[in-house]
Amino acid sequence: MMGYEHMNQMTMTTTGMMKNFNKVGPINIPRKKTTRRSVSAIDGGAAATAAAAGEGDRPQDLKTLDLSGMSLASLSASSINLASISKLDLSNNNIQQIPESLVARMLNLWKLDLHSNQLKTLPNSIGCLSKLKVLNVSGNNLQALPKTIEDCRSLEELNANFNDLTTLPDTIGFELTNLTKLSVNSNKLIVLPSSLGHLTSLRVLDARLNHLGSLPEDLENLVNLQVLNVSQNFQHLKTLPYSVGLLISLVELDVSYNGIKVLPDSIGCLRKIQKLSVEGNPLVSPPFEVVENGLEAVKQYMSEKMTESNKKTPTKKKLWGIGKMVKFKTFHGLSSSPGRSPGRRTGGDRHGDEREGFINVSDYRQIDGIASPRHVSLFNPRRLLSPLSAYFSPPRYR
Repeated sequence: MMGYEHMNQMTMTTTGMMKNFNKVGPINIPRKKTTRRSVSAIDGGAAATAAAAGEGDRPQDLKTLDLSGMSLASLSASSINLASISKLDLSNNNIQQIPESLVARMLNLWKLDLHSNQLKTLPNSIGCLSKLKVLNVSGNNLQALPKTIEDCRSLEELNANFNDLTTLPDTIGFELTNLTKLSVNSNKLIVLPSSLGHLTSLRVLDARLNHLGSLPEDLENLVNLQVLNVSQNFQHLKTLPYSVGLLISLVELDVSYNGIKVLPDSIGCLRKIQKLSVEGNPLVSPPFEVVENGLEAVKQYMSEKMTESNKKTPTKKKLWGIGKMVKFKTFHGLSSSPGRSPGRRTGGDRHGDEREGFINVSDYRQIDGIASPRHVSLFNPRRLLSPLSAYFSPPRYR
């Protein structure tokens, strides 16, 4: 039988072990390591903390660099391998300028966030970012975007809200063909470039709170546009182009608080439209009582108005055009009836020769094709080798 002293000794030993266990604390389960690095040569040499979500500890393993909200006033080149960064966040700082050389080294960058800074210009080297998909420069003092932004052909989202922009690059629509979202609200834009109609991938266009006096005429090419917001341009925007009603994918249209008196009749053609905001306009057509009855009432009103307008408009014969039948006098088709001269028509058979499958050749008029004698003279060797003015001088018609 165990003695009293021996039992007391075991109790003291167990108590001591429990105390030591309590000092150790709870056991931590290993988790994926998140590396934090010190980035030097930023803000005039002051050190800043960068959160880098990568797998290794080497600078070349960096994937995301977050320098947001650090009161940075300037940037300069650092020892970090900038070519390895895919996402860079410099938002909510006091940065006034970004060095050209810094941007030119970020060849693999696909997201750049510069919102809420003091930028007056963007570096021209931004055109080197061929992989850039998302660019946020909202909340700065930008008066223009560099023309080189057109070289960012992978760009899908461009946010330039809350700046001082007065214009956009003229050819932006020809180059940024992958752009799906363009936000330029709260600026000083007077017009949108006509090339905007070529952004066939665009889904959202937000141009509210500007000074827009008009919209591009050929918007019908924006076949994927779902949201169009041009509200609060106030007295500047007084009309909408007819092509607005030809946006086949449009779901939401906001033209509220402008100076629009008449909506284009084509609004009745918007089959997918679910939200239409027109309040705050001095509308005459459609009248207020129609607008009060909701979207379907407006669509029906505009459809009926368009139908009436088409009935009143006389149909004009088109003698020229691609894809249309051109009437030639030398055309040898089926005669209107056997044994009759194709160029004759009697009073009694005036409508009898318009039967299906027959062509009345007398309806065909002569036009001069490119191979006619009058035009062949344009390609005469003497004319081609003559001075420029003579080459472009058209033949005279009698």
